[in-house]
Amino acid sequence: MKLVELYIQEVMRRLPEKKREDIALELKSTIEDMLPDDYTEDDVREVLMSLGDPAVLASNYRDKPMHLIGPRYYDLYITLLKLIVPIAAAITFLVVAVSSVLNYSGESNPVEIFLSIAGNGVVEAISAGMQVFFWLTVTFAVIERTVTPESQQPLTMKGKEWSPDDLKDVPYIPKEKRISKLEIFGGLVWTVIWSTCYFKASDLLGLYEKIDGGKVFTPLFDQDILHGYWPLIVILIGLELILLLRKWRAGVWTKRLAVENAVYQFIPVAIFLFIFRNMDVMDPTFIERIQVLFNNSFNFQWFYLTGAVGLLVAAVINSYDGLKKVYK
Repeated sequence: MKLVELYIQEVMRRLPEKKREDIALELKSTIEDMLPDDYTEDDVREVLMSLGDPAVLASNYRDKPMHLIGPRYYDLYITLLKLIVPIAAAITFLVVAVSSVLNYSGESNPVEIFLSIAGNGVVEAISAGMQVFFWLTVTFAVIERTVTPESQQPLTMKGKEWSPDDLKDVPYIPKEKRISKLEIFGGLVWTVIWSTCYFKASDLLGLYEKIDGGKVFTPLFDQDILHGYWPLIVILIGLELILLLRKWRAGVWTKRLAVENAVYQFIPVAIFLFIFRNMDVMDPTFIERIQVLFNNSFNFQWFYLTGAVGLLVAAVINSYDGLKKVYK
């Protein structure tokens, strides 16, 4: 990828989304006007050096000035903020969710428990994010006012001032191949939801009825038999968390990551088929109640087959989606 395009990418990622397209076209036109007709890489380096650090150039396009954190540390501060806050929030949400599941007594219905986990998790995650924001801001504000370097040029993540050579270490990431933090957080939330449903299945999953003015709950699964397969579920949770971690670290869909994602998508299907081949995991009371409601016409084999086909279709779609983004 050309140095010019990488330079423009480094400027654009520091600007608000709505301004990037117009400014990118303007900056590209400016650079092209500054270059001779038959330019070389040295000419490009000279032009980029004259334009200066992408962080400084981006700050010139901003509507709001940087007061609390000056230009030397501002870009480093924002980069660390974007890196640490999501990690702190995600870990906090996960801890709150797991704690809520372990302390669940079965007295509340599924909607209440999920709302409780979501509410408490979001509140604690926001609190953790605010704590990180506060202490990181204080740290950089103190550094800004106590350290007096000769140069005011911004520092990169390497702790050095920017030069065009830094662009060689910057991967070009097309928008369609990027893995958003929202996607990773959503995957983490989904892991908490389905693992909660598994380990608390007899309290959450089942048939809810109103009989004679009262609420009657018939559990779908026999929790003791279901718990007999817990090692498989723990392995599945571990693999899912590893995959999410790999996505977070990569930040972009690669061939290897897409293949790993495709392979993983079929593991839950295999575990589902293995566990539910044993119909004893279903609570006998639930089976009896369903047969009564459907006049003994309900076919649980079709129920099992439908679930398996649904999981298989979802696995194929998710696998294809990852591979499509790589080769798009």
